[in-house]
Amino acid sequence: MSFISNFFSPSDNPNSLGAKFRNQRQKDFEDLFFRNFSKNDPIRVLDVGGASYFWDTSSLPSLPNIEITLLNLGKEDTTHPKIKSVVGDATSMPEFAENSFDLVFSNSVIEHLYTWENQQKMANEIMRVGKKYFIQTPNRKFPIEAHYAIPFAQYLPHKLLYFLLTKTKVSRLQKWDPTHAKQYLEEIRLLDQKEMQQLFPESKIYQEKFMGMIKSICAHNLG
Repeated sequence: MSFISNFFSPSDNPNSLGAKFRNQRQKDFEDLFFRNFSKNDPIRVLDVGGASYFWDTSSLPSLPNIEITLLNLGKEDTTHPKIKSVVGDATSMPEFAENSFDLVFSNSVIEHLYTWENQQKMANEIMRVGKKYFIQTPNRKFPIEAHYAIPFAQYLPHKLLYFLLTKTKVSRLQKWDPTHAKQYLEEIRLLDQKEMQQLFPESKIYQEKFMGMIKSICAHNLG
């Protein structure tokens, strides 16, 4: 039963399938990162929508001259001396000048912005404030919807999906809180590879695959 539970758990469970994908993605990201930056370089990183625990398994916070800034709508807890948290809006960052950061990073955030217009605003701000960027999002065309772990949930009417989330345990073996379910249904707008390329027209696309299918998409200019 623990295997099944871990399989369906969200990625903040270190034993979950999502966490295993995230760890591999982090490794691939760091391989790209160190092609662009020396370990002794002074490096400013902006993590849009990030959490401190994401960097626990990363080698980046151990670099001598790095500073990682977490940007969220609310203050995030962090005790690491090289990771700080600020309050801000991913779609509008007037507090940061052009090219303020050596790298802008974001993991599974851009699909939570309600509208295509907001996603465009976030992408434009990322390209404005960052010299380099690495932006990940689940692939809309992958058969298992990433947030609910329900096959083809992204194509279901919201009323039916709300019923499945709140009245059954088909999503991650548990019933969702109605308020939480409603919020997710309103805010999530999944992207496909074509749209990510539109948002970041000069980017390369890194494809994260599972059983030959594209599970998530990362747009980057790490070259």
